Amino acid sequence: MAQQSLTLTPTARPVVRQNSELSKMLRQITRNPLSIVGIFLVLAFVAVAAFAPVIAPTPEGARDPYIIPRDGFKAEPQPPSAEHPFGTTEGQYDIFYGVVWGTRTAFLAGLLIVAIALVIGLTVGSLAAYFGGWVDDVLMRVTEIFLAFPFLIAALTLAAVLQPKLGRGLYTGIIALVAFGWMGYARLIRGDIFSTKEREYVLAAHSLGVRDWRILVRHILPNAIFPVMVVASLEIGTYVLSFAALSFLGLGAELGYADWGQMLALSRNWITNLSRYWYIVVFPGVALLLFVLGWNLIGDAIRDIVDPRLRGTK
Repeated sequence: MAQQSLTLTPTARPVVRQNSELSKMLRQITRNPLSIVGIFLVLAFVAVAAFAPVIAPTPEGARDPYIIPRDGFKAEPQPPSAEHPFGTTEGQYDIFYGVVWGTRTAFLAGLLIVAIALVIGLTVGSLAAYFGGWVDDVLMRVTEIFLAFPFLIAALTLAAVLQPKLGRGLYTGIIALVAFGWMGYARLIRGDIFSTKEREYVLAAHSLGVRDWRILVRHILPNAIFPVMVVASLEIGTYVLSFAALSFLGLGAELGYADWGQMLALSRNWITNLSRYWYIVVFPGVALLLFVLGWNLIGDAIRDIVDPRLRGTK
């Protein structure tokens, strides 16, 4: 029993230290004016997404609340009015409804892409770092092959290949972005595990005969995952912007789906006369801008806190 208590103590200390660093980071974020603006923007979008059925009620008989209601099939966009506060797009899709429900699409796409890419990256990077040798060589060569492709161009190509098979929809773009978005997490967690697996509490677990998988999941990952989680939270806005680009090019959400990128795509035929049809670009464009800006402001604040070079100069 005495021997077990000795081995458990060093295991707990890094976790406690991580928790204290997290609480310290949260205190520093709340003191940064720019991060406060970012938090306010993100929380505002959370509120819009949560109350979307109240802000923009779904028409009666609608099969899918994410399909934007139409007011006819006229090609020319209509300006803001009492019935359509933000106006309508080409094809008479209601812009206000699309902007409000597009908030949910942005969170779904951003969080889902980050979550899946994070799981893949953590799995590949953890196995490569912990087992080393030929496992590390094979997994890192595969990672480098994926890194050789430009991210957005590769995602566009894969989405174009998948669309005839899976159809035009939300998950075609998500799969394409996940396929080329996990490599950074793999390399980052690999470097952290290389340093973590040589610490005393890991060596103590080895000496007690604890299985490799238990050591990796129970002792190493909880103490090495924090920097990866920080990076993942910063990239939500980036992935939302990338997904909007796919939708703009017709490789993301289906036609009529509440997605900001696709709503901007519906303005392409009228973009030469923005003095008259400004509303078809401004409202979805500002929503996308503020959403990404909110995450970027939070990300910049977190980066300044966790970056040792910046932290050492303050």
